[in-house]
Amino acid sequence: MEGLWQQAPRSADEVVAALAHRDWAEPTIKTLLNRLLTKGAIAAERDGRRYLYRPLLQRQAWVEAQSQDFIGRVFEGRVAPLVAHFSERGQLSAQDIAELKKLIQELDHD
Repeated sequence: MEGLWQQAPRSADEVVAALAHRDWAEPTIKTLLNRLLTKGAIAAERDGRRYLYRPLLQRQAWVEAQSQDFIGRVFEGRVAPLVAHFSERGQLSAQDIAELKKLIQELDHD
């Protein structure tokens, strides 16, 4: 999705080139494009012998949906165990902790 949000429309080959730094195989990326197409996250338009892909979802909407899905599947819909998971493994930076404290303060004031 990131490659399509950066520039759209793009052909499958252009998406593959844009994601070269990810070290994913071309068939993997094309499979991902087909899955995103099936889910209605992207659209494909014929352009000669190729298809051009473009996102149908805004980045923020996609992130929200994926976040909710992940938290629901892995952490039974609760955010606290997610934060605890990263905290227990020392994966929260000082900046992360400061931002979390600020968010909690804002929630307390609402």
